[in-house]
Amino acid sequence: MHQRILMRAKKGPFDVYSAEEAFEGNWIGENNGNLVFSHAAHKLLRTATAEITSTQFKVDLRDADMINERYDVYVVPLANAFRRSYAHRIVTMTRLIERLNIPVVVLGVGVQTDVTGDREYLRPLDDVVSRFVRAVLERSHSIGVRGEITESYLRALGFSAVDVIGCPSMFLHGDSLRVEKKKAALEPHDRVALTVSPYVKSMAKIIARHHERYPNLRYLPQDLKTLGTLLYGDAPEDRGRSSAIPVHTSHPLFTEDKVRMFVDPWPWMDYLSGFDFAFGTRIHGTITALISGTPGYLFAHDSRTLELARYFDIPHRVMKEVPADVDAAQLYDEADYTALNDGHKARFETMLSFLARHDLGHSFADGDSAARFDAQVRATTFPPAVRPVAATAKDVLLSRIEWLRDRNAELRRDVETLEEQRLRARVRRAIGGPVRRILNR
Repeated sequence: MHQRILMRAKKGPFDVYSAEEAFEGNWIGENNGNLVFSHAAHKLLRTATAEITSTQFKVDLRDADMINERYDVYVVPLANAFRRSYAHRIVTMTRLIERLNIPVVVLGVGVQTDVTGDREYLRPLDDVVSRFVRAVLERSHSIGVRGEITESYLRALGFSAVDVIGCPSMFLHGDSLRVEKKKAALEPHDRVALTVSPYVKSMAKIIARHHERYPNLRYLPQDLKTLGTLLYGDAPEDRGRSSAIPVHTSHPLFTEDKVRMFVDPWPWMDYLSGFDFAFGTRIHGTITALISGTPGYLFAHDSRTLELARYFDIPHRVMKEVPADVDAAQLYDEADYTALNDGHKARFETMLSFLARHDLGHSFADGDSAARFDAQVRATTFPPAVRPVAATAKDVLLSRIEWLRDRNAELRRDVETLEEQRLRARVRRAIGGPVRRILNR
């Protein structure tokens, strides 16, 4: 039976945008980690009979009737959506869901509070989250959450139909995942990838130490603002500023061409597969390394990162317990992937059971659907890594300048067209009133 799936995703897995387009249109959804789990969800659900359409993160209440008519199910992969700064968006999403007559499947959602799961911090969200979950459960058998902290929170709100399913990103290769160390010990000349959440200031000394000790260190940022910094230099308000965190062009990792950012998961994974180790605070930066076969280690700094690390048995430490003089070689040595590897098939079966309960098929049991998806990935040309401006080839910079010039011309034409339309409207209003008065005499 043909199944029409509407999926909450910024873009489809084969929608290709240049880095410049990705920045202007925010096609990474603020953080390219979003693409890792949404693209994995696309692969997971893309059977021969499934047609998947991405929402581009648009939530318009006026679309409810159209969605009910055109789609059979609304699939909603979410990250740390239960957080204070996202509450207004949850409210809007809830209002849309309340107007839907089709099943709504939440494919993993998490709360964001501290590593202790501070209940009081979440208190202002109780009503917003309760209304969202209630709306979902009226159209679904259960709600899928990312870990035990979110499960505990929802149960405290009175909901029992809660399934811990982790995040789709870890199931990009189905039940096949094996992470193994490529060598006995990590050495200074080895390739080490670093992830940093710019707001985790305690990473500053760790960054400096590893920049000094590991000459082949590379920083892989994930946020939209840093993408803009790589493409065009510091934003006006940041020019001339410096920071121990790599957020400005003055940072040594920028000046030494040791920063790489990707606007699609596939080249990102391909790049990481050549590294010996990856560590840092970004949960999807760590997961991207793991599904690339590269040993990864997470510094869990909040509940959303901690519960995923616990669920998938990802080697980790709580950020508050990480000393400033920690060394990647020490992390590499203590990292044990036995539980991650051995428990993966059971966790995948948990995800499949959740999908089956919600009448969703999956590509890994649908002939060669998963293999065809991977073949289409290989046949698609994605943009390469974005590097600091100072290290970017002249032909790439020239192409970027030409793109900006062409885009500026397009915007000017749009403004001129808009001004013409407004002028015509004013003329119609100015003339229409007197004419109507004369005719009505």
